[in-house]
Order: sequence, then structure tokens, then C-alpha cells
Amino acid sequence: MVHHIILWKIQADKTEEEKKEIMENVKKGLEGLVGQVPGLERAHVQTEKLTSSTVDLMLDSVFTDAESLVNYKTHPAHVHVADTYV
Repeated sequence: MVHHIILWKIQADKTEEEKKEIMENVKKGLEGLVGQVPGLERAHVQTEKLTSSTVDLMLDSVFTDAESLVNYKTHPAHVHVADTYV
């Protein structure tokens, strides 16, 4: 099992409405990859910011092994979500 954690800050020039839409799209897109990308067992995008945090989004994903994580990076479904929403 391999955990893959990514943190993001949304561009400061975005309005609150734009930030909310971005976060919803990223969450839906990345969590929707479970079942599409081989070896991706779980994906959770945290959109509720902690007061102690300086980031806007966190992806916590779990893969069956390191090879699955490598393949995820170039999987067409992941590339589409990354290019479209992230």
C-alpha cells in the first residue's frame, strides 16, 4: 500500500465563488478516478480548510503499490482531470 498526498493553494486572484467551484470540480474529478485507474484504492479530497493550514485542498490517495502510483500519473482519466481542473 502506498499513500500519495498532495496539497494545493488556489490562485489568490480567484473569487470565493471561483475557489468553491474549483474545489468542487477537483474533488469530484479526483475522487471519481477510483474504479477507473487500476491500483487506485481510495481517493479523498479535503475541501474544508483547517484554521491551522495555509493550503486550500488536500488529496489523500491510496494505491496498491508503487507501480500503480507511477501508472496513475499518466493514466488518461487522471491526465484529463489534472489538465481540466487542477
